Amino acid sequence: MIIPVILSGGAGTRLWPASRKGYPKPFLDFDGSGSLLQKTWQRVAQLADSQLPLIITNRDYYFQSREQLKQVSGKADFLLEPVGRNTAPAILAAAHYVNERYGAEAVMLLVAADHLIHDQAAFARSAAAAARLAAQGKLVTFGIKPQFAHTGFGYIQAGDAIAGSEGCHQVTSFHEKPDLAKAERMLAEGGYFWNSGMFCCTAGQMLAEFAEHAAHVSDAVRQCWDVSRADNEHWHMFALDQDSFGKCPDISVDYAVVEKSANVAMVGAGFDWSDIGSWDAVAALGEQALPENVINIDSQDCYFQTGKRVVAAIGLENLVVVDTPDALLISRKDRAQDVKKVVDRLKAEGSMLHEVHNTMYRPWGSYTVLEEAAGYKIKRIEVKPGQSLSLQMHHHRSEHWIVVSGMARVVNGDKEFLLGPNESTYIPAGHVHRLSNPGVIDLAIIEVQSGQYLEEDDIVRFEDHYGRQ
Repeated sequence: MIIPVILSGGAGTRLWPASRKGYPKPFLDFDGSGSLLQKTWQRVAQLADSQLPLIITNRDYYFQSREQLKQVSGKADFLLEPVGRNTAPAILAAAHYVNERYGAEAVMLLVAADHLIHDQAAFARSAAAAARLAAQGKLVTFGIKPQFAHTGFGYIQAGDAIAGSEGCHQVTSFHEKPDLAKAERMLAEGGYFWNSGMFCCTAGQMLAEFAEHAAHVSDAVRQCWDVSRADNEHWHMFALDQDSFGKCPDISVDYAVVEKSANVAMVGAGFDWSDIGSWDAVAALGEQALPENVINIDSQDCYFQTGKRVVAAIGLENLVVVDTPDALLISRKDRAQDVKKVVDRLKAEGSMLHEVHNTMYRPWGSYTVLEEAAGYKIKRIEVKPGQSLSLQMHHHRSEHWIVVSGMARVVNGDKEFLLGPNESTYIPAGHVHRLSNPGVIDLAIIEVQSGQYLEEDDIVRFEDHYGRQ
């Protein structure tokens, strides 16, 4: 029995401005064939002997994750983190989940939602080899044969081959991200592999490894699990307790356990693999079909990701150009890792551009800020069929709703009524109100806000279908 566990978190700061805290990189679709999360789910769901995948993600990403799976007819269970505490607490919480639900001998296949793998058959063979070693009590990692002297990955030194398991080795040592000279030396010596960050282990063995090598993490997560288990009645959406999980150490599984254990085996991956961690990695995926709105005149070796605007590129070389409605990135490919410095600068300056896009996703649909200035803000709001915003009130702003398409059910003060296209209603500040979509097609409205304070925290919720406060 294999339980695929998908780690789906992280802000993806080196993929700014496409990836932001409010819409991180697992949700991004780089070539129109599906998001990284969708592709990861499809990859693990096809494995033989696999159960329903378990996705570990922040609770703020639950509804968007569920919507993305729905688009590919996918189903999964969810383990929801209240805050990010790195991979060790997340993986250990997943081990408790799998142990209690499926048993200590169930094999966990831990994969990241932001990796790209095309060769499904080769991935399945490597996963099966790892599962066999995990069933024998091994903590298994996946090593990627280096294509060049990469300084952005950790390395695994492979030791003796494991009898009866082709391409599998005992692990001799782990090495942190090296400088170029060391990376070139390891590549020349051979026997070194990139550390993919994917693992395979039984739930019981993972619990034992943490108890032996990281007791402080083991104890903290156990306390969180005990509290969380008492508060959760079902397994399909399992929320971890906020207070106790927030006290767990912020540490990676590599530092906590993997690099300390003498029980680690490595499967030499027979599949292609890309860690989509920066724009140069995206650009290296293959020759790009230029977006239709890019006018290219004598530009070479450039990568473009654009929105609706026409982008004219004349005589450019070796650049990454990423255009979004509120931010434009232009970088040399060999400086793509420094995008994180831009995000750090935005944080230091108090800008929200590192966190949110113009379009924000909500359990009921989404809204896009079209224009804003002192005293007013204009939004396009889309509500999915059968969904509803919370019953709410604002102290500082009034709102005017105009229906563009679909049918709206409106609560405005003590009145409830339907609005169709080209119809509107005015909601004064202090009025209790709600917007719902009773129809079978998407509802789109234009909302014009006016007032002296227009931020999203001016919401008093009286009733909410999604459990928000």
